[in-house]
Amino acid sequence: MARTHYVPHDAVHFTWDVRHQPAVAVDSGDTVVVRTRDVSDNQLTPSSTTADLASLDWERVYPLAGPILVNGAGPGDTLAVEILDIHTEGWGWAAILEGLGLLPEDFKTPYLRIFDLSDGRVARFREDVTVPIEPFFGTMGVCPAGASRQAVMPPGVFGGNMDTRQLVRGATLYLPVQVPGALFSCGDAHAAQGDGEVCVTGIEAPMYAALRLTLQKGRRLPAPQFVTPGPLVPRVNRGGWYGTTGVGPDLYKAAQDAVRAMVAHVSDTYRLSREDAYLLSSLCVDLKISEIVDAGQYIVSALVPLAVFGAPPA
Repeated sequence: MARTHYVPHDAVHFTWDVRHQPAVAVDSGDTVVVRTRDVSDNQLTPSSTTADLASLDWERVYPLAGPILVNGAGPGDTLAVEILDIHTEGWGWAAILEGLGLLPEDFKTPYLRIFDLSDGRVARFREDVTVPIEPFFGTMGVCPAGASRQAVMPPGVFGGNMDTRQLVRGATLYLPVQVPGALFSCGDAHAAQGDGEVCVTGIEAPMYAALRLTLQKGRRLPAPQFVTPGPLVPRVNRGGWYGTTGVGPDLYKAAQDAVRAMVAHVSDTYRLSREDAYLLSSLCVDLKISEIVDAGQYIVSALVPLAVFGAPPA
């Protein structure tokens, strides 16, 4: 019979490492319940200000809950992770961090915003600019083969810091197992994020989640795959979208140009500061490769849902 396991709140680690001792061991089909810390490891709080960013201890960033050992798992198998439930713990933060993000040369000054998420529906920039709360884990992964104090960022074929915002409640993530026992971990939870996470943060938040872990013996995957429970953006599809583009032979630069144009559009049209327009782009603007096959000139589009401007999404 499947069981439910509770990962101790103090069972966290800050790197991928095959030597980490499992926090719990589960059988295929069991459910694990986790309460994860925000990505700063509680260094930022609801009363923090921008000045607190300067004292962040980066050795404590990315606390992951786990690892969770799955009995019988081994290389050549797949671990299915079903997100049965996930919700915030009432608050979160987003920031511009010096030297990070898609536009570090454009935004050199740190900036922090704290969000009240207690209504469970939206995060407010102001009364008429609201971002839907759609929680997910920015990091879910199995331990990489041979990992020794490996940084959580960046991701890999094992999963990890994928920041894939479609992994909301009802979704299932499939991870190719790399080591005996899989050693699954999760954290870096976001209350909201656009595709691209362009300023390098979503709404970073402590999180509650219940996950079902099921082993698929002998199913080999080249990299993570996932299935979503429904439409990709159900909370904002009641309105239209505004798009900006970047054009050229370099996808990264085209993405930068598209976001620069979006920041200018949002700032000018809705009278937000450039900093808030950049944060908003990270939280709800989706980057898309619109075209990649036309004589080396690529198109990257940045799309903002118009539903975030005006009354809160239903």
